[in-house]
Amino acid sequence: MTDIQADLARPLTLARVPAAARQRGTFTVQPWLYLAPALCLLMMWTYVPLVEAFQLSFYQWNMLPTAPQRYVGLTNYQRLFALPEMRAALWNTLFYILGLFPMSVIIPLFVAIWTQDLEGRARTIYRALIFVPMIVAPVVAAILWRWLLNEDQGLITLGLETVGLGRIGFLTDPKYALATLTWITGWKLIGFSTLLFSAANAGINPSYIEAARIDGASRWGIIRDIRLPLLSPTILLLSMMTILFGAQWSFAYINVLTNGGPLKSTTNIFYLLWEYGFQTMSAGWSSAAGMIAFAGFAVIAAGCMWLTKRFAVYDN
Repeated sequence: MTDIQADLARPLTLARVPAAARQRGTFTVQPWLYLAPALCLLMMWTYVPLVEAFQLSFYQWNMLPTAPQRYVGLTNYQRLFALPEMRAALWNTLFYILGLFPMSVIIPLFVAIWTQDLEGRARTIYRALIFVPMIVAPVVAAILWRWLLNEDQGLITLGLETVGLGRIGFLTDPKYALATLTWITGWKLIGFSTLLFSAANAGINPSYIEAARIDGASRWGIIRDIRLPLLSPTILLLSMMTILFGAQWSFAYINVLTNGGPLKSTTNIFYLLWEYGFQTMSAGWSSAAGMIAFAGFAVIAAGCMWLTKRFAVYDN
């Protein structure tokens, strides 16, 4: 048999090999060696601390290496759920998530679609202005907003007083502090979300748009029937990120601007567990709060993943 005849006969030989045998034969160690560093880091920095936090949530410990850990069972969880500040932190976490939605999903989606048809420098300038807050460090942004919202000499406060609205304690009044921190967190997210929506919008096959225009579709019809369905994976992704990480992203602003106050009105679950762990040194309470947050967000993440698989439209 010549080499050419052997090459032609090889596929027939492979076809006679059972599928299971072919699968066993294709297993190689090399991909796992490539993945090994990432898997080791994932285990070391994520799953091992998660297991240790779960174990620590059943103990009372002040984090001193010489202090003994005392087993208390479910007492940490029972006390946490009985605390009014825990319930307030959970409600505030929900407020952060809902308040961030317009600025992390709706407004960026509108801006990305609206600026898509702009030409020349106008589109670049619009997107640059929107993206600038994203590159400002969170602590710098917090200090900037502290100056702007200062109750005595802040530019925004003075401006409101000039138009007759009086001085508002954006960071010192419990009625406004939570909404103010939600706005500052969302202000930082608008650029990031707009960038993702713009990239997804630019990836839509232009032949769909041209065909719709030839058929006489209006601009709103193109957005409703073509752009929004094809942007649905990005919409669902950013919605899931807002739900899972929105409250976490507000941590820096809470810590710098209000320290959870006034009257715990801006504390969320992530700031509360940090406060228990590193201010009061209650490692058991902090771990229990962390496990409550983990369990709650794990259920929500599973729901979001199901929604993504169910409703996302992909251009195949």
